[in-house]
Amino acid sequence: MRLGPLQELNADQVEFRDRLVAQRGGIHGPFEVLLRSPRLGDRMEALSTYCMRDSALPPRLRELTLLVAARRFDAQHSWNAHLGKAVAAGLDPAALDRLARDEDPRFDRADEAILHRFAVQALTAHFVDDDTYAAALAEFGEPALVDLVVALGTFTTLALVLNTFQVDLPTDREPPFPDVRGFQHIRPDQGER
Repeated sequence: MRLGPLQELNADQVEFRDRLVAQRGGIHGPFEVLLRSPRLGDRMEALSTYCMRDSALPPRLRELTLLVAARRFDAQHSWNAHLGKAVAAGLDPAALDRLARDEDPRFDRADEAILHRFAVQALTAHFVDDDTYAAALAEFGEPALVDLVVALGTFTTLALVLNTFQVDLPTDREPPFPDVRGFQHIRPDQGER
């Protein structure tokens, strides 16, 4: 990680650290960075917890939302932290493997295909076309669609934190994306360096 260990914690940092340990079992991933800004970190933790646990989307689609954002922003740490949870929630491992390779995942379920198309348009083109919007609204309804958009923004923010501050991948996990090594893109003909 680009940031060194915190030498001394102020009162806000101690309070945030203790809350993270109680709620999440430790300080992991982006929260290692957000501990430096505990008031912001507290709000991001609450928002990300809502997106993953309380959103109007079902757990399977919450996990898919996170993985789509992780792939669009090359957040290997997020991908590795959630891949097992996504499979356990019912997502097809073969489709997720294709998504990791930045290929068309070819989701079998209509709700997954609609969510993927909507999320990719929002995160890549920064706009969603009328047909995709109408399909997503019909499939998810207004509350879940709002939750989806905010979750995409939340997971994108966490991806930016992870990548900008180069939060290390756990040593027991392989890099999930064939076009990313460390914190940089590689061309397929470059291989690993």
